[in-house]
Amino acid sequence: MDAAGNLRGTYPAARQNAPRLLIGSHLDTVPNAGAYDGILGVILAVALLEELRGRRLPFSIEVVGFSEEEGVRFGTPFIGSRVLVGRLDEELLDLQDAQGVSVRRAIEKFGLNPAELPQAELENDTLCYLEFHIEQGPVLARLNQPLAAVEAIAGQSRMEFTFVGRANHAGTTPMDLRCDAIAGAAEWIGAVERAAQSVPGLVATIGKVEAKPGAANVIVAEARLTLDVRHGSDDMRTRAVDNLIRQAKEIAARRGLSVHESTLLSQRAVTMDPFLTAEIERAIVESGCKPHRMVSGAGHDAMILAEKVPAAMIFLRTPGGISHDPAESVAVEDVEKALECGMHLLDQLASSPEFQKRMNRA
Repeated sequence: MDAAGNLRGTYPAARQNAPRLLIGSHLDTVPNAGAYDGILGVILAVALLEELRGRRLPFSIEVVGFSEEEGVRFGTPFIGSRVLVGRLDEELLDLQDAQGVSVRRAIEKFGLNPAELPQAELENDTLCYLEFHIEQGPVLARLNQPLAAVEAIAGQSRMEFTFVGRANHAGTTPMDLRCDAIAGAAEWIGAVERAAQSVPGLVATIGKVEAKPGAANVIVAEARLTLDVRHGSDDMRTRAVDNLIRQAKEIAARRGLSVHESTLLSQRAVTMDPFLTAEIERAIVESGCKPHRMVSGAGHDAMILAEKVPAAMIFLRTPGGISHDPAESVAVEDVEKALECGMHLLDQLASSPEFQKRMNRA
């Protein structure tokens, strides 16, 4: 376990001091979640090593189970993987949860030392990062295909908006004399949905709403909302966010409210490594499946690791497209195909002249 709580284990190579290949995913999940998001990728990595049955490859394999990817507790995702690329700075360590506990203090309370975080960063001998993950959507289920190579991960913006009005008595204040923060927020929520529906490939979500003072007979003085916007094009995503900020301000001004926004995350779209993606596609075919490439609408640790090393992903079909819910599932035969694909991929990389060049440079 490293100083961020990531679980890490290394399977040795055929020779000493060989460069390493990372395979992993995240161990955390969201409230009321399913059993496969993240953790399946860690289990598959371990299963691949078991399937090698002691056979050594030209590279070592490090399995990583990231401690925090979803961002539920502190409002900012990818804490575990940020550590590996050296991006857990003082500002992130000072972030606090709803109880006022900082990331730094949470690490200490878990019995780890934040001063040792730099020791968790990737070594220069790291060749690449691979991640198996459920699709979390309906595309592969609709195509009736078990696996896909991920060619890119959509960029995402996470923001918080606060509409501020004036509390007053719900029974004695006429409708035309109210400064109702939740009514303004509700109008804007509808505008967010309409904006997302008008742009192909754009998704926008209001995932959390808080109203204060929160009494049934009091007009809301403050409404706080989260906004999540994603698109494969950073330009389209940025323009959409700017448009939604403008609409929030127009709605607030018309209703006698004020509105403030803050950015929690602005993550650019990330293209997966072309060579690794092609090898994954080839391994999918070798496993007896049709090749398919797709863009991931969800963020993954691979997009963080890609800042420092070549990264690639393999999606498994999600029956019904259901994720972040107890009904989330996988088919046993799809997991079997993923293992078969993974074994083909490891053997392909072990014999690849291009990968050998990368090993020599590491």
